[in-house]
Amino acid sequence: QVHLVESGGGLVQAGGSLRLSCAASGSESSINVMGWYRQAPGKQRELVAVVSRTGSINYSDAVKGRFTISRDNAKDSVNLQMNSLNPEDTAVYYCIAQGVTQKGTFYPDPYWGQGTQVTVST
Repeated sequence: QVHLVESGGGLVQAGGSLRLSCAASGSESSINVMGWYRQAPGKQRELVAVVSRTGSINYSDAVKGRFTISRDNAKDSVNLQMNSLNPEDTAVYYCIAQGVTQKGTFYPDPYWGQGTQVTVST
């Protein structure tokens, strides 16, 4: 079992910045992919950015050039630096961990954090 705890959401004006953090806890686990999805009211959950254990990164077109994802494998943590925020970035942001190997068993299904609200005002 892997538990994800997010922090860093909040309210910011358009053009501002926020930094999200996510830490995974779980004994003897190795996580392949960590990252962030978001869900705005009335919309489906969508990819924001993910990073593999080897450092391969994928950003959505909507955030490319504005957001930066980083990961600390030793701490099983992932951060998302969000710059030049605009009201379209308003959503609940969810941390994801996928491809977990724990005590020799591989779990392909994703684990999700509880979500953290990001609100960007005009």
